[in-house]
Amino acid sequence: MVLSVCGGYQLLGHYYKPHEGPELKGISLVDAHTVAGNRRMIGNVIVKREDATTLVGFENHSGKTYLGKGVNALGKAIVGNGNNGEDKMEGLAQGTIYGTYLHGSLLPKNPEFADLLLSQSLSRRYGSQNLKPLDDKLETQAHKRALTLPA
Repeated sequence: MVLSVCGGYQLLGHYYKPHEGPELKGISLVDAHTVAGNRRMIGNVIVKREDATTLVGFENHSGKTYLGKGVNALGKAIVGNGNNGEDKMEGLAQGTIYGTYLHGSLLPKNPEFADLLLSQSLSRRYGSQNLKPLDDKLETQAHKRALTLPA
């Protein structure tokens, strides 16, 4: 299981192209690439996932990431810029590989996503697991509050 945020996310792909200087090779774990943008994309983000759940977080990047054909986004930015400020897609989800521009509070404010990552990690090592649910009341409150914040 891989979770990469911001610069780590950019390097999951084939390359990062800065404004000046040589192209920086990525690890090509996924079909994606990033180019330097002309403006910073900063602010709160709300992402709607394919399963209708939401993710909340904060973005602060100028890189513009483009996903290749067949690479799924983590979700669609309904508030915020997402991967590149153009297509509203945010992050990527390919099997158990996740990349995102959602900083800082990604896991504490998104307990369902944190549970998914833990479940995938444990399943790989120990097989299917039925974990006893934890009390996510505070995390769920933080998630709901983040849904009301300005962009």
